[in-house]
Amino acid sequence: MIFNNKKLIIFDFDGTLINSIPDLTLSINKMLSNYNLPKLTIEQVIPFIGNGAKPLVERSINYATNGLEKSNIIFEEAFELYLDSYRQNICNKTYTYNGVVDTLKYLHKKGYKLAICTNKPYIFIEPILKKLNIRDYFNHWIGEDSITEKKPSAAPLLYLAEKENVEISSCLMVGDSKNDIYAAKNADMDCVGVSYGYNYNEHIADYNPTHIIDNFAELQECL
Repeated sequence: MIFNNKKLIIFDFDGTLINSIPDLTLSINKMLSNYNLPKLTIEQVIPFIGNGAKPLVERSINYATNGLEKSNIIFEEAFELYLDSYRQNICNKTYTYNGVVDTLKYLHKKGYKLAICTNKPYIFIEPILKKLNIRDYFNHWIGEDSITEKKPSAAPLLYLAEKENVEISSCLMVGDSKNDIYAAKNADMDCVGVSYGYNYNEHIADYNPTHIIDNFAELQECL
């Protein structure tokens, strides 16, 4: 599929541009160890990602306890322990997916405006972009706490479109999760789903994005 007349490309972050699972899992396990709870594997953590940091922590605790006594766990404390750990391990093993860097260069060179809309806390976005040397490709980025609503609400996408002074018909959302697809549909925006991401271990095709790609570099053929 060829998307004509697009000006602004909005990307999800985790599961679309970057694989952050190793560092997220490490940080979750450091938090769990404070309560002498068993470590989780990467495969166990993957379905918990997508709605933001607090749901990730809550789901991980619920899974690790699995009916065990949780009375000694104060959620806000556990959440802060997770955030502290992630700050220290924000981009140790995180990496960009195949084709991401070359495609961002391609899109930037062609004059597209690029932005990031993620349900990750805002404070973590720029450090990762800098560490992976892709910060300069993006005009704007927003996290789950940047405005009052987050994906799957349309609000973050509408905010970025307004920020860049681009009509919705000239925007494209690219993501790996049903939250990305729902947000785009709620905003009446075209969307591309990537099949390699997390998406709660569900197939992105089940949510009927405008187009699906299996490798990020395929985006070059669409724009």
